[in-house]
Amino acid sequence: MSEERVLGEGRFLRLLKRNGWELVERTDAHDVVVIVAVTPARELLLVEQWREPVRSRVVELPAGLAGDEEVGREVLEEAASRELLEETGYRAGSWERLAQGPPSAGLGSEIVTFLRARAIRQVGEGGGVGAEEIEVHRVALEELPGWLEIRAAEGRLIDPKVWAGLWFARSGTGSRP
Repeated sequence: MSEERVLGEGRFLRLLKRNGWELVERTDAHDVVVIVAVTPARELLLVEQWREPVRSRVVELPAGLAGDEEVGREVLEEAASRELLEETGYRAGSWERLAQGPPSAGLGSEIVTFLRARAIRQVGEGGGVGAEEIEVHRVALEELPGWLEIRAAEGRLIDPKVWAGLWFARSGTGSRP
């Protein structure tokens, strides 16, 4: 028999105790899309923004929640299209699901899905919506490891999913969820 107790709840997160585990659950969405988008010039699209939980600027792949925009259950590709446009100003011609799984299985209930954006083209500036202040980077695939080292030396944190994105971008493969 499963035992569950709410320890605390905010607008977007709930802290639970379930079967002896303390865990975090989103109240507004459970799915996260992470986007691997390579320009025709073989540049990986990255975003950089302040992340309050780690009190640092973080270099990341474009990403976001599915269903957090009051649209209910949002198809992952629709969420990826919305996030790619908002964050980077690019649109994709098509999508490919690459991999899916929990980013921190011992902490939260989120499931992350990597999607490859195919046939991308720039249609706007990007930079986020509202109070978001997102800096967009286009980095050549062969220069990315050194570029990331420089950013880390400057004090930025590098989301490890960037390395997975680089692998997907270089290999052209994925394990379909």
